[in-house]
Amino acid sequence: MNIQETAIAVLGGASGLGAAIALHLASQGAKVMVIDLNQAAATEVASLCQGWSSVADVRDEVALRQAFSMVEQHCGPLRVVINCVGIIHAKRLLGKQGVMPLAEFQKVIDINLIGAFNALRLGAEAISQVPLKSGSEERGVIIQIASIAAFEGQLGQCAYSASKGGIVSMILPAARELAPLGIRVVAIAPGLMDTPMLASVTPEYLAKLKASTLFPKRLGKPQECAQLVAHIIENSYINGSVIRLDGGMRLQAE
Repeated sequence: MNIQETAIAVLGGASGLGAAIALHLASQGAKVMVIDLNQAAATEVASLCQGWSSVADVRDEVALRQAFSMVEQHCGPLRVVINCVGIIHAKRLLGKQGVMPLAEFQKVIDINLIGAFNALRLGAEAISQVPLKSGSEERGVIIQIASIAAFEGQLGQCAYSASKGGIVSMILPAARELAPLGIRVVAIAPGLMDTPMLASVTPEYLAKLKASTLFPKRLGKPQECAQLVAHIIENSYINGSVIRLDGGMRLQAE
């Protein structure tokens, strides 16, 4: 699928990986709608993209449908949905403060996994209504941002790993269901990326994590994730897959 002139919705596009993805795709000629809860930040990124913005909670069916409808109005037929929404969480099952509250686990699952499923189903609904790309059997693609924590969760990551593992597990069955409609489903599992989400990590611990990367021994760059997203959009033979983007890192229990 050619990125140029393609209407793309980036959920969680106001910061971090989402912002990098939105900006990169816009630079390739895409028509980008930045969807986020942070209205001011979404508007700013959309301005840099020469695109549009909309406010929606990824878990809110009505708001998300309205946002996808705005894509149609401003950008044209929606063909690509990229979900970058997620929160991090680190707490042991049994810590110094006692047992982890069930409400914390529920919140992480609600935002990271239930939200991802909502984006998947409503994105599929919207894309299924657009015509096939000219000269192609493809309608569009849905890309979810997971994490290598889905495979190698660290201490204190039960909730986060479960949420990202759920995303990983639904990629293949979703791809199988949507294949007859010409819709692909793919996930990226980034390693440690240089985004504000790592702001709370100590320099010493960060150094350990960098050292565990095979090559190159550094954090991933948001631009590298954006480049992979662009390739997935353009390469129609990538489907039903979860692609690790981690420099060969394998998380260890620490």
